[in-house]
Amino acid sequence: MFKHKLSYGAKILPLGREGRIFGKNFSTRDSEKLLHATRCSIYTTAGPIAGILFITTERVGFCSDRSVKMYSAAGEVLKFQYKVSIPLEKIKGVGESANMKRPSKKYIELVTVDDFSFWFLRFSNYKKTLRCLLQRTSHKC
Repeated sequence: MFKHKLSYGAKILPLGREGRIFGKNFSTRDSEKLLHATRCSIYTTAGPIAGILFITTERVGFCSDRSVKMYSAAGEVLKFQYKVSIPLEKIKGVGESANMKRPSKKYIELVTVDDFSFWFLRFSNYKKTLRCLLQRTSHKC
């Protein structure tokens, strides 16, 4: 785990703050402002993928730390960065959950208007992230 956090630090130092990382990985408009960024993982059918979750005035985005490897139908290795971008108006709900065997392991579920679920886990600051997501998706801010 320490080695993983070290690679995150190495990524932030050359690029600067989270806003630069977000701007490098996602196309943004001038009116879009970054409100919160946190380390976490997104759960996929292939298992959890570590990265950074971004909450802006217009969307929720996730970008993996490292490239993901997949194989094409021809057997070629494909490498790409795993990214998710969900406009706030497409988020139907935010749910929180805990592992029954380990209650300290908490999850956040984002459900879109087309009933697709995104599960995030392993947060550096779970409570702050959940609060920010709930505020943004309920349009209180």
